[in-house]
Amino acid sequence: MNIFVGSLPFSIEEADLRESFEAYGAVDSVKIITDKFTGRSKGFGFVEMPNDSEAQKAIDELNGAVVSGRTIVVNKSEPKPEGERRSFSNNNRGGNNNRGGYGNSRGGDRGNRGDY
Repeated sequence: MNIFVGSLPFSIEEADLRESFEAYGAVDSVKIITDKFTGRSKGFGFVEMPNDSEAQKAIDELNGAVVSGRTIVVNKSEPKPEGERRSFSNNNRGGNNNRGGYGNSRGGDRGNRGDY
């Protein structure tokens, strides 16, 4: 089962998180999500446990636990439906509309109108 763990202290390491969950059973993987530019923790991560009953026991007992002064959130991770994922790879949402002219779709040649 894939488990979401949120509101983590920024100082927690993957080994510490693994240890907390291994108290309930085998852990396949632990991943704390980090900022790709700074490398700093984003305060959440995922734990993969192969045994669903052990994973559920970990969720039940660790959800709401206090870790380094922070109350953590632990629940079953559900994948987002494909339509809800944010992807900007082929979608320009910036301010540059690349239409030329004065920011409209009519083009940029206003000099030949004769209405100035």
